[in-house]
Amino acid sequence: MILKSNLLPFGNSKESGDKKVTNENCTVGSVEATLSVIGGKWKPIILYYLAPKTRRFGEIAVRIPRISRKVLTEQLRELERDKLVDRKYYKEIPPRVEYSLTELGRSLTPVFKEMAKWGDEHILSKL
Repeated sequence: MILKSNLLPFGNSKESGDKKVTNENCTVGSVEATLSVIGGKWKPIILYYLAPKTRRFGEIAVRIPRISRKVLTEQLRELERDKLVDRKYYKEIPPRVEYSLTELGRSLTPVFKEMAKWGDEHILSKL
């Protein structure tokens, strides 16, 4: 997989194992590829709260009180662009928008369950 955002500055190259990594072709590993889509402070949390059921924007915002509405909107748009979240707009008065995980997004559910389990065992149990 080639990720343009991870390219080296123009003219730079380096050896990475047996592959030469240059600014034209930056090969990344599977963990890096996954984190390029779900990484960051808020995306995993948003996906975690969408796992059980479809939610409206306000329902997501209430569950993540530290996120601003602007950032939540941006993150949801990125998740929709990456085909992890589906956005359904209802032409009603007032307008209603619902978010749910796509099949691809649902495939991440076991990952987040394991993360939650790890957090319970190794972080929260020590508080």
